[in-house]
Amino acid sequence: MPMPATVAAAPRPLLPGLPRRGTAPPRGGGARIDGVGLGLIRHHERLAKMFDMWCLHIPVEDRTSFEGLVEYVESAVKSEGQRARDRPVYLVGESVGACIALAVAARNPDIDLVLILVNSGTSFHKSQLQSLSVFLDLVPEPFHLTTPQLLNFLTGNFMKIPSTIVGRGFSFQEAGQALSEITTSLLPSLMSLLDVLPKESIVWKLKMMRTASSFVNSRLHAVKAQTLVLASWNDELLPSREEAERLRDALEKCRIRNFKDNGHKILLEAEFDLATAIKGAGYYRRSLETDFVSDYLPLTPDEFQKATDHIRMLQHIANPVMLSTLPDGKIVRGLSGLPKQGPAVIVGYHMLLGFELGPLVTGVLRSSGIHIRGLAHPFMFDKKKEKIMPDPSYYDMHRIMGAVPVTAGNFYKLLAEKHFVLLYPGGAREALHRKGEEYKLFWPEQSEFVRMASRFGATIIPFGVVGEDDICDMLLDYDDLMKIPFYDILDRMLNEDGVKLRTDSTGELKYQRIHPVVAAPKIPGRFYFIFGKPIETRGREKELRDKENAQHLYLNVKSEVESCMKYLKEKREKDPYRNILARLLYQMVHGLDAEVPTFEP
Repeated sequence: MPMPATVAAAPRPLLPGLPRRGTAPPRGGGARIDGVGLGLIRHHERLAKMFDMWCLHIPVEDRTSFEGLVEYVESAVKSEGQRARDRPVYLVGESVGACIALAVAARNPDIDLVLILVNSGTSFHKSQLQSLSVFLDLVPEPFHLTTPQLLNFLTGNFMKIPSTIVGRGFSFQEAGQALSEITTSLLPSLMSLLDVLPKESIVWKLKMMRTASSFVNSRLHAVKAQTLVLASWNDELLPSREEAERLRDALEKCRIRNFKDNGHKILLEAEFDLATAIKGAGYYRRSLETDFVSDYLPLTPDEFQKATDHIRMLQHIANPVMLSTLPDGKIVRGLSGLPKQGPAVIVGYHMLLGFELGPLVTGVLRSSGIHIRGLAHPFMFDKKKEKIMPDPSYYDMHRIMGAVPVTAGNFYKLLAEKHFVLLYPGGAREALHRKGEEYKLFWPEQSEFVRMASRFGATIIPFGVVGEDDICDMLLDYDDLMKIPFYDILDRMLNEDGVKLRTDSTGELKYQRIHPVVAAPKIPGRFYFIFGKPIETRGREKELRDKENAQHLYLNVKSEVESCMKYLKEKREKDPYRNILARLLYQMVHGLDAEVPTFEP
């Protein structure tokens, strides 16, 4: 069934909030300006598991004004807001639907709304559609369906077809012939759209978009809702990339996500997943505030595949070796030494720039089915910091994989739910270390996690990882950067909030400053992980309440991590496949998917 351009949804469990307007949807049509298209049909199944969904459908013959549509959606939103005050109501709007969502939010600043705006129609006055609305007045039916802009809208980026064909080795003459054949093949479909998209309806919709854009742009200052703007950089109809930046600056609680390879019909494109985009931006919540633990939704197979693809190059060049330690102390290749059930705290060394994170989390999940939840620096969740990042979605995959801000409360909740929790006591100082500090632990003097772990009987698993010195050489560290003129300006921008992650520590361990490092790649070596012998705290809660006992265990865990790294640094010298060239030769003989041997544990 065709789905509309505007959707109201509330996080489960919740009851219906927005009834369907009008009769059954007509056949065909797009999802941008007609209000009856297929925009959300690909996403309905996944979204229905996250929300109770209600859709606005506008029949082709409907002539309700923009203000009338806003009032209609508004009445349903108010009803839902009154019925469940402790839960947000989501409005997903594409193109003109985004204008409706913004208008409802501007008129209802006291309702807890979350807006998801896809290629927002607020940029209508700067778009091709502005000129199209004038041009259509001069074009008789049925020829309005053959204008380039509408062909783009209905069939894809029609005007790119000739260049695509030429790019494949065809001459312009051959491309012209192919284009003629394509046009001929499209005509029956285009003619069948006459009943669905008569000229009168398109002209009406374009006029409504003009009204909607003007209406909303004059009221953006009144929008207080949490907003996520999704922008296609290859939008053929609207300047969505520039509009996303404008809306981010104009709206109080707005983040943007850019999709560089997608067009105006992003919701219909196979590689785009709306639910994943919402999760990655951290915009899924069931209550007034986001709870990164209880609001987390498990990975889907597609999301895990995206996470794997995200680190595929690093996985290939570093070819990680994973070892674990059995309860009797025997070291084996693989993860059979890890406990089967949580709660557990995995504690270890944070490699330069966190290179080990992706291979560690995806490797453990793939091999053992254990989903590790990481405690991450608050920088990764800060809206203001996104503005100075090359890509605002840089940390989205961390959130999709289950990372949460490092706080005592989140640590407590994860253990209470029996998760495997990844903890780096050295934090950002360790991952952004200076020259010559590789494999040095920057742990605070006092125990941070032992008593919390013992409270839930969690197993503590020390681990070590080496290999950063086999893939790159550091050129500029923090001390070098501070000598560069004007770098201090960027340093203040990155650390302006001065978040104190450790109130009981001093100096750099307290503030955990964020900064870049400059490194040069080397001919790759190999990553090596080892999980030490699990340390049980179950039944030791009373013993570990004592600060001295907890401190003793803390120092023992730290010593185990250091021993793990020492073991790996010695053993890798005996690995005949430490160098990438040797590994490539092995895989040429035994197959690309063959497990490359390593040293004997």
